[in-house]
Order: sequence, then structure tokens, then C-alpha cells
Amino acid sequence: MPINWDTIDPAWAWSPYQPSAEQPWDRRRAAHLFRRAGFGATAAELVEAVSIEPAVVVEQLVGSASDSGTERSDPASDALARAVLATGDPHQLGAWWAYAMLGTPTPLVEKMTLFWHGHFATSAEKVTDAELMFRQNRLLRQHALGDFAALTHAVARDPAMLIYLDSATNRKAHPNENFARELMELFCLGEGNYTERDIQELARCFTGWEIRQRSFRFNRYQHDAGDKSILGRTGPFPDSEAVDVVLDQPAATQFIVGKLFRFFVADEPAPTAALLQPLADDLREHNWDVRVVVRRMLGSQLFFSDIVRGRKVRSPVDLILGLLRPLQGSTNTYQVAEDLERLGQGLFFPPNVKGWDGGRTWINSASLLDRSNAVGSLLRSSKTRFGGENLGEYLSRDNASPAATLNQLAELLLAVPLHEATQARLLNLYERSNKDRNQRWIETLHALATLPEFQLC
Repeated sequence: MPINWDTIDPAWAWSPYQPSAEQPWDRRRAAHLFRRAGFGATAAELVEAVSIEPAVVVEQLVGSASDSGTERSDPASDALARAVLATGDPHQLGAWWAYAMLGTPTPLVEKMTLFWHGHFATSAEKVTDAELMFRQNRLLRQHALGDFAALTHAVARDPAMLIYLDSATNRKAHPNENFARELMELFCLGEGNYTERDIQELARCFTGWEIRQRSFRFNRYQHDAGDKSILGRTGPFPDSEAVDVVLDQPAATQFIVGKLFRFFVADEPAPTAALLQPLADDLREHNWDVRVVVRRMLGSQLFFSDIVRGRKVRSPVDLILGLLRPLQGSTNTYQVAEDLERLGQGLFFPPNVKGWDGGRTWINSASLLDRSNAVGSLLRSSKTRFGGENLGEYLSRDNASPAATLNQLAELLLAVPLHEATQARLLNLYERSNKDRNQRWIETLHALATLPEFQLC
């Protein structure tokens, strides 16, 4: 049933979630939180989560991201990064990032890094320099839940972005408008909140930007230092001031919280301005601190209500990592990176400056077959292990019945309950197979992961 956001009271929506008999704090709601704020949770993590207050769990997730400006060292991940960078091939960066997402102790940091990668979309297809793409990814992670204004200023001078949007060749005699246009349209304001004249004037502010030895350099001889008129204000506006002129627009906070809403809460329909206004006010009042907004969003009545559960289509990243991580899975992440690219979400290779459209665009008859094939090859790969074991051994650790194990899989992996007939069909698939236990569970989990219910999160 379509959602009508006009019927949702914003005061109720963003008030703290209070468990009740009708809306209990249980493993299904905890799993919903971990799917949206990361890539799913293990059974042990869900048991621990429901033993404490939901607000505490949210704070643990958001709080673990609060020091994202300080990189955590993971020797295996660091070694993989060095190996990938040594090749100079940006296609291999996806294997490193998939590995990092799969094993991170701070899933919300990685989820937000993925969000910003789609927001400030930059593709290695044009940049071609693995080192610069890696640095940009690190920049996004450092600011994952920090100050959006500071992040925007940093991205504006980021060498990968300078190459991608041609800012590195922006000269006062021939201003290049690409970055100025996308700064307003895609990064800060959205369509309809600026004019073509604003773009032309803003482009002049960024003239004289260059790259030297893979770093930003300002060439004052190529900079237009004259007055510009942008969004109703006039002045010389050197680059830092120009970005602030854009961010000062009232539309900016609505635009950013709207994108966060679609990322964390529901793909569609687009939220109303009234519903977003309390979050927009929070963002402005807390000086662009994204953490404040995400904390309120993830801890809200609306987020934990049945209204929004299952209202997002799994992206390829959520499809693959959301299957592996809850089951303590590990695999060849080079293959994962290739699968993600084949499914339309190649890490470091967004399709264009708009990033990935997401939502229903992930699903069509061709992509459903591709998703099924990717999951099938993943589960059957000799490189894929679950808690260090094969799938059959892993799922038989507690000697539960096949029916009980299937119930636990559904609880871990599905945003919406299985119909009894579907559950019976899956159980029948397992019990009637004459293959060994591992192969039976591979077939059953593959069937579960190709259900319409699994395509939602």
C-alpha cells in the first residue's frame, strides 16, 4: 500500500521510539536497524541488542561513528589496500572496500561512506588514478557522520573530484561550469533553487584551481578575483566563501535530509517538506552535524514502525553483503567487486555524477536473474565460508531442526515475514533433497535469497 506522508505527524515521526505491546523491541526490529544502519547483524548481535534499550543500541551505532575522523587500523584490510594500490588498477579498489565493509566494527561509518560516494559521485572511469580514488574514499570515511559543510569544502578541493568535474582546468578566461552546476544541483540545493546565471557566476569563483603532484594547487594568475552575484549576494567570494553562500540557502538542509531520508527510511514516495522540516532544523541548528540527524532518524517512532519496514529495495551492496555479514560470511571479495559491477553498483564506478538512482531501478527481469546468479555463485564458491565453516556446518552448530534454522534465517535476513506457504516450500526443498547437508542448505538459502521478500530491506 502506498504511503501518504501527508498523514504522518512530523512530531510523532521523529519522537524517540518507545517500545509497546503493539510495537515491541524484538529481534525483527533490531535486525531492521542493523540492515539499514549497516549490512545486517548476526544472531548473537541481535540477542545482545534486544537485551538493552533501543536508544542505547542506536547510540552504540552512531557513537561508534563519532570518531570516524580517526582511521581504525585493520592489518588485513591495510595489506589488501597496499596490494591493490600497488597494481594501480582502480577496478581492484572495490575488492578492498567490500572486504572493509564486510569486516568493519563500525558498520554505520561504512554505510555512510557509501552514501557519500553516491552523493559526491566520482568515477574512476574518468579519474583512472587508483591512489586519488582511494584518498577520496578515505576523505568520505573521515567525515562520514561529521560536518557536512566541512565535507563539502574538502570535496571541492579533492583531486579526484577536480578531475571528474573538470575543475582542474577552470581558467578565468574560460570558466568551466561543471563543478558549479553540480555543487548546486546535486550536492547542496537540488533543481529549481538556482538560475543559470548563478552557475555562471559561481564557476568564476573556482577558477585557478589546479592539480600538481596529485594535490590541490591554487593558481592566483588564473583566478577571477572580481565581484560575482550569486543567489542574491554580491562579492568576490573566494572558493571557501562561495561554498558557504550555497550552503546558506534554506533549500540546502531540506535537500540533504531528504537524501538521508531516502537512504535510511524509504525509497518512495518523496517525503513532504513538512515531514523533513524538523530534521532540516536540527541540521542547521547543529552547524551541519550529520550525526545529530542520523541519530534522531534511526531512533525514531517512524523508523521502527511497520510503515517503513521493507520499504527499500536492496542495492547490490545490500544484497551481497546483507547475505554474508549476518551469517559471519567471508569470501573472495575480488569476485564480490566484479559481481557488484555486473549488478550495476560497481564501487568507485558510479554511472554518472548523479550517482545511483536506487530504489526500483535496481529491479527488472534481467537484474533479478543476474542477482540470483550472483548469489548462487557466491554460495557455491569454495572461497565462501561462514564462521570459518561450510554453510551446512555453520547452520548445524546448535543442532536445531531444519524448520527452526529456517525461521532464524528468515529473522536474520528478511525485512518482511514469510508467508506460511513460502516457508513450507523452502522447508520441503531442504527435506526432499538427496544431497549432503551443506548442498541442501546452499540450495535452500539460494532459494530464500531470490524471493521477492529478500529483495527488500
